[in-house]
Amino acid sequence: MSDIWFKAGEATVLAADGQATDAMPEVLIGSVRGPVGQAFASMMGQVQGHTRMFVVRDLNQMVRPATMMTTKATIHTAEYVELLGGVVQAAMGDAIVDCVSEGIIPKDQVDELAMIIMVWLDPRCAEDPNLDKADLYRTNYEATKLAISRALKGEPAIDELIANRKSVKHYALEGVIEY
Repeated sequence: MSDIWFKAGEATVLAADGQATDAMPEVLIGSVRGPVGQAFASMMGQVQGHTRMFVVRDLNQMVRPATMMTTKATIHTAEYVELLGGVVQAAMGDAIVDCVSEGIIPKDQVDELAMIIMVWLDPRCAEDPNLDKADLYRTNYEATKLAISRALKGEPAIDELIANRKSVKHYALEGVIEY
């Protein structure tokens, strides 16, 4: 049985200039026999506007550990679904397989683990005729890999969070509060 019970991580990788392809996945990974496995199984149904799907690299190439992805933004268009189930899903799938091949996720535990990834795909991407799909792939690949690594390493550690409490603030607080 896996000793990875309940690990959470997130990452942000910023888009190239002029793109809305920022990636901000939030990852939950743990044993199929624990709370993550239960949450994974309970996601098998659909919720309007927030599609849930297995992460696959391509047709007939579901990743291991089994991973369910869902959106943070409400889906309104077929173009959005195409990007989510195409470039974004493929990037995440490649990142997961690379995490296994690089030892970030223990290879001998892939069938004992499940992952849930909440995906940020800016709705503007589906409307952008100049969307850089390569940048969309890059940001989602890098952020997924980083989020998984951070989850399994327990990063950021609480000591880092405490040390940065007065020096790092959320970008949305600029001009709102002063430390």
